[in-house]
Amino acid sequence: MDQGTLPKAYEPAEIEKRWYSFWEEKKLFHADDEKTGKEYSIVIPPPNVTGSLHMGHALNNTLQDILIRYHRMNGYNTLWMPGTDHAGIATQNVVEKQLALEGLKREDLGREKFIERVWTWKAMSGGVIINQLRRLGCSCDWDRERFTMDEGLSRAVREVFVRLYEDGLIYKGDYIVNWCPRCHTALSDLEVEHEEASGNLWLIRYPIEDSDEHVVVATTRPETMLGDTAVAVNPEDDRYRHLIGKNAILPLVGRKLRIIGDPVVSMEFGTGALKVTPSHDMTDFELSMRHNLEHVTIMDYNGHINANGIHFAGMDRYECRKAIVAELQEKGYLESIQPYALGLGRCYRCKEVVEPLISQQWFVKVEPLAQAALKAVQKGHTRIIPENWTKVYYEWMNNIRDWCISRQIWWGHRIPAWTCQGCGEIIVATEDPAECPKCKGSTLLQETDVLDTWFSSALWPFSTMGWPDRTELLHTFYPTSCLVTGFDILFFWVARMMMMGIKFMGDVPFRDVYIHALVRDESGKKMSKSLGNVIDPLQVMDVYGTDAFRFTLSALAAQGRDIRLSESRIEGYRNFMNKVWNAARFALPYLETLSPEDTPADSKSLPLAERWILSRLHRTIQEVRSSIETYCFNDAAQSLYQFTWHEFCDWYIEESKISLGGENQDAKRATAATMRYVLDALMMLLHPFIPFITEEIAAKIRPERASIMKGPFPEFDPSRIDPEAENMMGILMGVVSSVRNIRSEMNIAPSRALPLLVFSFSEQERELLDKNRSMVETLAKVNEFRVISPSQEIEPPRMAATAVVNEMRILVPLEGIVDPDAEIFRLSKELAKIEKELQSVSRKLSNEEFLAKANAAAVQKQKERHSELTAKLSGLGSGLEKMRSLKSS
Repeated sequence: MDQGTLPKAYEPAEIEKRWYSFWEEKKLFHADDEKTGKEYSIVIPPPNVTGSLHMGHALNNTLQDILIRYHRMNGYNTLWMPGTDHAGIATQNVVEKQLALEGLKREDLGREKFIERVWTWKAMSGGVIINQLRRLGCSCDWDRERFTMDEGLSRAVREVFVRLYEDGLIYKGDYIVNWCPRCHTALSDLEVEHEEASGNLWLIRYPIEDSDEHVVVATTRPETMLGDTAVAVNPEDDRYRHLIGKNAILPLVGRKLRIIGDPVVSMEFGTGALKVTPSHDMTDFELSMRHNLEHVTIMDYNGHINANGIHFAGMDRYECRKAIVAELQEKGYLESIQPYALGLGRCYRCKEVVEPLISQQWFVKVEPLAQAALKAVQKGHTRIIPENWTKVYYEWMNNIRDWCISRQIWWGHRIPAWTCQGCGEIIVATEDPAECPKCKGSTLLQETDVLDTWFSSALWPFSTMGWPDRTELLHTFYPTSCLVTGFDILFFWVARMMMMGIKFMGDVPFRDVYIHALVRDESGKKMSKSLGNVIDPLQVMDVYGTDAFRFTLSALAAQGRDIRLSESRIEGYRNFMNKVWNAARFALPYLETLSPEDTPADSKSLPLAERWILSRLHRTIQEVRSSIETYCFNDAAQSLYQFTWHEFCDWYIEESKISLGGENQDAKRATAATMRYVLDALMMLLHPFIPFITEEIAAKIRPERASIMKGPFPEFDPSRIDPEAENMMGILMGVVSSVRNIRSEMNIAPSRALPLLVFSFSEQERELLDKNRSMVETLAKVNEFRVISPSQEIEPPRMAATAVVNEMRILVPLEGIVDPDAEIFRLSKELAKIEKELQSVSRKLSNEEFLAKANAAAVQKQKERHSELTAKLSGLGSGLEKMRSLKSS
């Protein structure tokens, strides 16, 4: 690209499309799998193939891209491994809905044809989110894109399953699972979403055998009583101790129920007596194992009552509930019904209420695997950041249950297990067996279940790099450097990757795990379609540009604190992009006369402003490097924002106009060389955060460079740190800011030149002001600038505004410039207007009816307006006081 000027307006859409195509075409994202030296690698948390970019994806992948671009610019051989997850249940649901529109079910097609249909869907619609990640600017190594169902990963899945089975860590057995009646599959505990809902507590009388006594049990699911096989009480409960060992009679059914004592029973819940339904409750199942209780299953996989449900058989579970409650009431067994808040478990995909059911499933015996993963974090082989999540990880690992890995669906990795129809032998193998190794029979039936989606995802850090083959890619990039993820999949995915990585690679899958927070709406609520508060990343990028969106997320990504996002914040950072653009537009014409070798001279020989900006730049370099390397993305972004807007643009560029507009060619060249150095370094510092605008500007600054993406990222140079220059510029900036503040408070037009008197006891300060007179006059817009020493006798101005900087007294004579009476009238009028509006807002916020009926966003808006008006009122009051004081002087 040729060096030259930039268009007047920054138009992100064209720039983003052009540069992303350039980066891909030049293979700038591609890692070298055989290069030795510094390596840095990240595996992308694979989004579901059914997915579309949402705020969680946007934050997660922006932070990953910052890390990848930063390390790439620092000379690392950098791999960002991309891919998508086959999302078993979600993808099957999508295709089944398509079939339903055609009047078909998957059973009408059969397994093979249905799987073909899913692959067709994947080929046509499964890459949407990948292109959206490109839109976000993600610099993934797209040549290595993987899919959890592709051939290589499928081979890895089979290999892991077989090895775990041979090691006794995979088994098949009857166990209670979470069952989704809609998806017709088992779910792991982590695939059940819990929500608080309004329900009831039914108190039911269970008669005691051969007695006039009864025991009252409390339940939130009366329909499950049909499967009761015991009543449990706490052995320390004086109310029921005498009943332990006796039998209760199950109402409506007549089954004898042994009354058992177990300390797990809470004496505070309900009546303190627990109906025990082992086939339909997780806690009851554990009780049954300890007390050798019978299991009576009363519900089928559709959520309907089966033959064990006596005359309720065939009813839907909720229909049965109503019928049972009515019959209990009719026969005098129902003591009372009480409102009760309950935790409802729903399928994480279809949102159906799950049912605990005993089912034959495949499980991973995770305790031995979990202990190794626990020790790896305890010993520091993997760090979890922020550190507070480490404790949560420990608690989960120490209380882990066996992992149900079988799913009763068709789309996924089919379990590589066969049953011989001749002798019943179970064969588990990496290759499809031709005959039974035990009886040599050839009639073998493969398991119909598929593996839990998270099983293949657990292998992602090494399966994507070619395992079980020992590839160069694995040798170079495993263990990966960092995993960036949300806390919601710390256990779904992170812990399982830790277990599998240690088991099969002999090392942890990543050195660091950075856990980011949630993106919420501006009032702190979780974004959801039902609340109507979702902000669409794609729409935001269309309106404000990708760089503004990325920078907003980065600037708000404080460790351990959820992000409150609003479009006004994104709009604010779009203004920052315009500021960067306009700064470059100003600077570029002055850089055309420089040769590529022109750089700022030794700091001490440069003018003050150049010494100052170079010192501030290198402090910023130090801050940004430290912040990125400690995952403090918001601190890095804020340092860059502060330096760019408030130091480089607001001060240095404005000051540089003096020398650039002057006749001294040496001064011009020194300023231009410094400006190019700082602007170029700034583009490189900003590049990981805002890659598009920085690449566009950098190409104009140094057209001989192929791409800013390859760096080098600026290095901190302690020799450029100049405390003296920072102190002297601080004094000058203080004087200028004081004059600007007086101008603002007194409502004086920016174009109106003002007289200025500065009284100083310090000879050094007076020399500094005299030497930099042109800077103060230009930036403060003053025309009669006098620096006064204590020995000089002058008559103080009759009417003047004052300020103090260090020990200097600043006076701005205002006679003939300001009319105090007119200003007092104006300020009083404005004050009255603000007071009236503030009273109105205060009334709203004290109105209980408004607070009860208004949504959270409306209330928050009023609170923000109250704060804004209060601040204005304070400022106006201060201004009025000053004007009255000025009048009386």
